[in-house]
Amino acid sequence: MLLLSSPPVVSFPANPTLFVSSPARVSSAAVSAASRDVDSFTDRSGYLFRLSADEADSLSEYSVPRIARIYRKKPLFLLRRLFQTGFTFGSWFGMRLADEVLERSDQMFKVRAAQLRRILVELGPAYVKIAQAVSSRPDLIPPSYLDELSLLQDQITPFSTEVAFNMIEEELGLPIYELFSEISPEPVAAASLGQVYQARLRRTGEVVAVKVQRPGVRAAISLDILILRFLAGLIKKSGRFNSDLQAVVDEWATSLFKEMDYMKEAQNGIKFRQLYGDIKDVLVPKMYTEYTTRRVLVMEWVEGQKLIEVKDLYLVEVGVYCSFNQLLEYGFYHADPHPGNFLRTYDGQLAYLDFGMMGEFKPELRDGFMEACLHLVNRDFNALAKDFVTLGLLPPTAERAAVTKALTDVFQAAVASGVRNISFSDLIGNLGKTMYRFKFRIPPYFSLVIRSLAVLEGIAISINPNYKVLGSTYPWIARKILTDSSPQLKSSLQNLLYEEGVFRIDRLESLLTESLRTETSLVQNPVVDTGSRVVIKQMLTFTFTEKGSFVREILLQELAKGIDAFGLATLDSFTSVASTSIPFAGSRSRTSLTEEDRINLRTFYRLISLFSGMQETERFSTEEKPVGGNGKGSESLKETAIVLYQQLPSAQDVLPILSVLPELPQETQQRLMQLPGDLVGRLASRAVARTIRRILL
Repeated sequence: MLLLSSPPVVSFPANPTLFVSSPARVSSAAVSAASRDVDSFTDRSGYLFRLSADEADSLSEYSVPRIARIYRKKPLFLLRRLFQTGFTFGSWFGMRLADEVLERSDQMFKVRAAQLRRILVELGPAYVKIAQAVSSRPDLIPPSYLDELSLLQDQITPFSTEVAFNMIEEELGLPIYELFSEISPEPVAAASLGQVYQARLRRTGEVVAVKVQRPGVRAAISLDILILRFLAGLIKKSGRFNSDLQAVVDEWATSLFKEMDYMKEAQNGIKFRQLYGDIKDVLVPKMYTEYTTRRVLVMEWVEGQKLIEVKDLYLVEVGVYCSFNQLLEYGFYHADPHPGNFLRTYDGQLAYLDFGMMGEFKPELRDGFMEACLHLVNRDFNALAKDFVTLGLLPPTAERAAVTKALTDVFQAAVASGVRNISFSDLIGNLGKTMYRFKFRIPPYFSLVIRSLAVLEGIAISINPNYKVLGSTYPWIARKILTDSSPQLKSSLQNLLYEEGVFRIDRLESLLTESLRTETSLVQNPVVDTGSRVVIKQMLTFTFTEKGSFVREILLQELAKGIDAFGLATLDSFTSVASTSIPFAGSRSRTSLTEEDRINLRTFYRLISLFSGMQETERFSTEEKPVGGNGKGSESLKETAIVLYQQLPSAQDVLPILSVLPELPQETQQRLMQLPGDLVGRLASRAVARTIRRILL
């Protein structure tokens, strides 16, 4: 819902005739003169939702038994609403069908889109909210319909100002003139659940937004949800869908009922401001809880333009980053991010305006979501199938091999062009047939998460058609996976980096490189220049801090293996030279190196290359086939090891690392000073283990 849908320029008018500022009580006549005609919902459907005070109070929270109990006593209301809804939509679909038969669909397209918008407004808030959920997807909705449905964000006919002012006085227990020194005689914005007035607090002089709830909205939504839930039950019984549609309706309805409680919204706004208000270029308005009740909300006034109108891609990126921060850092997220809820302030900040519909993302689900992103990008579709079980999308009894093959078929092409080109909406769309075949379930919580991300991508692609929300935010996911203390994520990272016991340094390189993009501009998303001193410093600073401790342990382990193999290769190199230059020295038919040592040498070089900013990280041929044993195979392995030894980094290669050491933070320098001691201990352990192995074997 829109709180403050400001026109292109919103300012506090200087003309006092535009504001009610008299110290006397506002007369009904004056207010009525400023009011508009009765809104279409009240005119066409309002008569169906007249409840007693006790009945209305019983609907303070979403409860199917309570709603059913109320309307069980009003069967006529229920039947009339069913007939009204069915007849209204049936008539519209009938006209669409007639257009096709008469071959005039193209000519009537815009007309039917406008009719649909009017129908949704007349049917009331529940249908408007559903339409808002899809009105931000230019990739899914035809342009004419998108233009019309987008008007539902903030251009709904307001209800009577007289009724609104009476509600403010009733809820806050004081006359308007004692609460506000000035207040606009007409709402500055109207949405499905309420409308907003601009006012000035008499006590402090602060300019505020006053949101007043639409009369009867809770009763209207209750009845429509009861009908939608009944229809969802019929669909469930038909067996056409694997998802529990009634549970999805219940999840949405629960959020919607919370959105209609402005006290909860104020608390949500306060929590949101505490968690995310310090993010660069994010503005979260202040809430005035002393002026807030269940049906009236007073908050800080924010001036600006709708984000979708100014087409500021940087602020879209800020919004996407903030949203992923909500999902993956704290799990408290904005579940209704439609365009009307974002403003670009005149000083270039992104303002969040509505906090009625919020979601909670549990830690285990957050970890599962990040693991799924990680496995998708790395094309580990077997692990991705397990993630879907963790997230509750697949039953544990699903045939894992068949699911893996199906996911491979669905996602292989999507990820082939790289993470920055993955379309979130395409991924979800391509899952359709696979979800039906393997009885995927859509958990109630997941529908809100997917909607939140899909709407954000929709806003972005309306500005930049090539925008990819997952590609934009994967660097933050990579950074989170590399630094998070969650045992589940650490285990997932360990499994990703060690495939069948072999260290996959290419995957670590990818994660580190992507995570470094978080240090660069949100909009530019440049490819990291691995040859720059800045990147070397960033790499070392990240690895040798507390947050990089888990990755550092892995790197120390692999460095120790590499240095150990380097020592053995050095010995073999000297032995080879001696055997060819010293008469009668004989020849050594066996090498002390193994195939594992050869792999460790390769990894050692790539680690040095990674941290020294060298451009070429594939100096070693990838076509060499593993060899081992003794005899000719042993000689081949020895020759290969010597070649690898000769190609190892020189002192000149390591100089870039040494040159930036004085510029590193103190904490990083202290941990680097401990590096030799850590490596000596690990090398000693490997030497002892190798000696024991040789004695025993």
